[in-house]
Amino acid sequence: MTSPDTPGLAGLRPRLPSPVQEVADGRFERRGVRLLLKRDDLIHPELIGNKWRKLAPNLAAAHGRRVVTFGGAWSNHLRATAAAGRLLGIPTVGVVRGDELAGRPLNPSLARCAADGMRLHFADRAAYRRKSEAPVLAGLLRAVDAEDALVVPEGGSNAEAVRGCRDLGAELRGLAGVVAVACGTGGTLAGLAAGLAPGQRALGVPVLKGGFLAADTETLQREAFGGRRGTWDMDDRFHFGGYARVPAELDAFAGDFEQRHGLPVERLYVAKLLYALVTLADEGAFPRGTTVAAVFTGRPFP
Repeated sequence: MTSPDTPGLAGLRPRLPSPVQEVADGRFERRGVRLLLKRDDLIHPELIGNKWRKLAPNLAAAHGRRVVTFGGAWSNHLRATAAAGRLLGIPTVGVVRGDELAGRPLNPSLARCAADGMRLHFADRAAYRRKSEAPVLAGLLRAVDAEDALVVPEGGSNAEAVRGCRDLGAELRGLAGVVAVACGTGGTLAGLAAGLAPGQRALGVPVLKGGFLAADTETLQREAFGGRRGTWDMDDRFHFGGYARVPAELDAFAGDFEQRHGLPVERLYVAKLLYALVTLADEGAFPRGTTVAAVFTGRPFP
């Protein structure tokens, strides 16, 4: 467990445990289902959403060393890493997917990273896809002059991060029969499921297509805990065409949820999660009397 008082992390001042909020929503109530929101989006104003849980163990392991990590042009993980680096005085380097972006003006997300002191390196997509291969990774580290850096994978998902996300499950023990989370790399789901009590189930909603996240999540659990932990599954139907795809139907759904409950809904992850849960409730996937908790892993940017 990485606590707010872990040496070197006191400057982050997270709000833990994050609040749990019940909302009254007729789409669930008519099915006899309670809906809770686990507000991980309120943990920290700059380490967005669940990023505290994944980054904190890695930052503690850095012991002040430079951190190199990876992400796309709109990566929440890159922004959170850059902000943490500024707050803790740790140099950060972000390897960004797509060398075609190098000559263009920075988008607002990457501009925030740069403003927080992150050095950006734009990698060609072929090398980026192979970044987990030792020779390719070594070349990328040489290119950014950071061969001695701590390397944090894309999305922050490694064994340390998964063990950090186990606290999320522990905070929800006994509060819900089903705990659902949107998945980009599977790290949060892997830790969440391990932290829940027997009889609770974790549900992952992948936000990108491909059907590979179940295997990735099992691999992460094996690396973190030595094998599969907890009861969990995934529903791959709600990616809406892939990562960062927000068609009009999803945007309208998110806007309606915001109006119903007065809550900001992040579009790339949280909106897809909530859409999935409304659909599953309508399909009768949750028996009457079930309490479902949805993890708000982020908030809209900027």
